[in-house]
Parts: sequence; C-alpha cells; structure tokens
Amino acid sequence: MTQAFDVAVIGAGAAGMMCAAVAGQRGKRVVLIDHAEKLAEKIRISGGGRCNFTNLETTPQNFLSQNPHFCKSALSRYTPKDFIDLIKRYAIPFHEKHKGQLFCDRSAEDIIQMLKAECEVGKVSWRMPTAVRKLGKQGEAFHITTDAGEIIAQQVVIATGGLSIPKIGATDFAFRIAKQFDIKLIEPRPALVPLTFSEADWQSFIPLAGISLEVDVATGDKKTGGQFREDLLFTHRGLSGPAVLQISSYWKDSAALTLNLLPGLDVAQELLAAKHQVKKNLANHLSQWLPVRLIEGWLQVHAFKPDARLADMPDQQLRRLGASINQWQISPNGSEGYRKAEVTLGGVDTRELSQQSMMTNKVPGLYFIGESVDVTGWLGGYNFQWAWASGTAAGLAI
Repeated sequence: MTQAFDVAVIGAGAAGMMCAAVAGQRGKRVVLIDHAEKLAEKIRISGGGRCNFTNLETTPQNFLSQNPHFCKSALSRYTPKDFIDLIKRYAIPFHEKHKGQLFCDRSAEDIIQMLKAECEVGKVSWRMPTAVRKLGKQGEAFHITTDAGEIIAQQVVIATGGLSIPKIGATDFAFRIAKQFDIKLIEPRPALVPLTFSEADWQSFIPLAGISLEVDVATGDKKTGGQFREDLLFTHRGLSGPAVLQISSYWKDSAALTLNLLPGLDVAQELLAAKHQVKKNLANHLSQWLPVRLIEGWLQVHAFKPDARLADMPDQQLRRLGASINQWQISPNGSEGYRKAEVTLGGVDTRELSQQSMMTNKVPGLYFIGESVDVTGWLGGYNFQWAWASGTAAGLAI
C-alpha cells in the first residue's frame, strides 16, 4: 500500500518532532517515521531524566563545526526564549540549575508529551515503530520503502541523529543516506564523553575514584582548543564529569589535557609563603582547599610524604608540588566511545546545506537537521537548542 505526503520526517527525536510539528501546523501533510519502540528515548534519559532542554546563554560560540558560521541563522531565528514560550504554553514547570541551564521540574516526559501534542495539532501521521528499508528519488518525488509499506513524499527530512547512544537505538542511517546521495561528511566521533587512560598511567589514580572537584581543564592551542571551568570526576577507568565531557569535544588523539585542580590559587606561591609562617605538615595545610582523600593520594603519586613538615621542605619540591596541582598534564588514550557519548561530533558537512532551510544543495527536497549535521553544542542544553532551531528552520522552509 502506497501513501502520499508532502513531507516525510525520518526520526522522531527532538529535531524530528519539532520539524514535523512546525510543518504540520503550516498545513503540510506530514508523516513522522521512527524505528524505535519507545518515543524520544534520548530526550527521556537526558539531564538525569529531567531534560536540560535549553540554555539561556546560547550563542554560536557554544557550538563546534568545520563551518562555524553555519549555525547562526537557525539559532537567531529560534531562540531559547521561543522554546521557553512554548514550554509556558503547556504550563510545564522548570528551573535554572546554573550557567543558564534549564531543566524540567518534574520529568523529561513533559517535553516528549509537549512535542507529541504539537505534532497532533499539526495533524502529523505517525509510523512507529517502523523501519525505513530504502530511500530513493524518482523525478520530483522521494520513494520510501518501510516495514509499513511504501511512502511517497515531495520532501524528506533526515532527523535520525548521530551514533550515540547505540543501546537506545542510535544508528548511522543519516550518514548512509548522505553517502547514497554523494553528500560530504565530516568524520564523526564521540563527543561529550568520558576519557580513558592506559592501565599503567591510571593505576596510581584508581584509589581516587569517586572524588569530584571544580577544575580548569584545557587542551589544544588557542585557535582550535578548548578551556572550561567545570566539575571533574575521578573514575576507576579515567576522568569524567562536566569538565571532561566538555573538553572531550576538543580533545584529539594523543593530545594532553592540562588540569588546574585549584583554579585561582597559585599553590607553589602559597606553599612557599606558608613555609616560614605555618607550623603544619603538608597534608594538613593542603586540606583547607582539597579533599583529604585526594591530598593523600596525590602526595603518594608524586612521592611526597603527607606528614612532611612544610618548614623542612626544599623550595624546589614545593614548586614541583604546586605545578603538579596547578598544571597537571595527562594524556588520555581514548574515550568510552559512542556507548557513553552524549552526542556525535561531525556529520553532514554544513557546506552541503542551506543555512536558512537545512536543505541539501545537491538534492532538492532533502534536508538534514539536528545531530546528524556537523554542528555540536557544549554540554548544558545547547544541543537541544540546536535541535529546536534546526528543526524549526526546516519546518518553516518546507
């Protein structure tokens, strides 16, 4: 059985539902297709189940792309305020956590149900769970072979996301379609992901697992690198927490991370000044700034005695200790991969797309939105804002 629609949106996640709702409410006959059993699982698990749905401080500078100016158009035309207005229309309670991050008070399910309701207003037809087996173009129309029969659509929007997280249904569908139509890709890789270290490099840090503290973390040069002040978490396999998730998007194979475990304090200068004034041992003095378990482990790793008296320590040793805390350098050997990555870096090359409509230049009527595109936000609600903005851009252009 063949059915005809104006628009077929493949992928019923954040960007896909947004696009379908906008296009449907403009009078387009829209079908929304998704292979998953559960709707919008990535929204459901985000933000600890409360969905960090946008960030008040969103700017184009919060996104990574080989073409950094591309995101400006969509982000300027659909802002965090626009999404907040939508949230308020549905009376969904929310709060700001910190750094502009907005979360649902109750559950991410509120966002899912709101988007579903918006699709219903637009009279969107659903095909779910339904897998797409083939997509081709004949003349002006696209022919989509699905498990529920053939669909003919004048325009197709690919909103199937990236490669993270496989266990909730992520696939390479968007990238396969791009290759099929000879649309260039920026090599994808995991982003916003915990970083791992070789067993030899990390063995001495395993006892610190579970410790969390605010740090400065940086990698790369001033032009292409990144620098953040966020919370760091020691794990049994390596480093995680917001600081590492943020920097992971900038980290490249074999590059070192530089971490400052005490931002705003010159530890060496402080220790040298205290040497002749404070009658304390090393561990006790450092405990006013750092967790005791971290101090004990840190001193052991760097061959210092915790009970050594400050007054007895050579200046050179105090400078070395200070540098180890303020400028700790360590090189990851990899990451936890797509299974733990919150997003995928890279994807459809934005130079292949219209920044106003998200339509491909080579194939009229074919659009890519959301995480499938080479636009990747920082941690903190930015990727959802890109989903809303890119989905709206396509929905208004169709």
